[in-house]
Amino acid sequence: MIRGIRGASTIAYDNPELVMQETKNLMERIIRDNEVLPENVASVIISTTADIVSAFPAKAVRSLPKWEYVPVMCTHEMNVPNGLPLCIRVLVHVNTTVPQNEIKHIYLNEAVKLRPDLTK
Repeated sequence: MIRGIRGASTIAYDNPELVMQETKNLMERIIRDNEVLPENVASVIISTTADIVSAFPAKAVRSLPKWEYVPVMCTHEMNVPNGLPLCIRVLVHVNTTVPQNEIKHIYLNEAVKLRPDLTK
């Protein structure tokens, strides 16, 4: 069965190194906390707020060991008034037998405000 694992993080300002670093940190936490193997991943969708334009976060995912063949796509998030700025969101589609209520969604930095119900 395919399950979605959500995650999000923020950066201090739009900078290619920060985009890469925070995307990699977020993905490493998702991978570790959910014991994700790249061969079980169907795809990854990454969105950024419109104020992030300096780099493609997908490049950070493809730089992870054995993740170079996982389909990854980037897009911009809806530009909603008063939305959280400088935010990177991911949705990992993974084949797993883990029940949906046991999936560990990861929210880092200012993104913990997005889903306080899922942040421990």
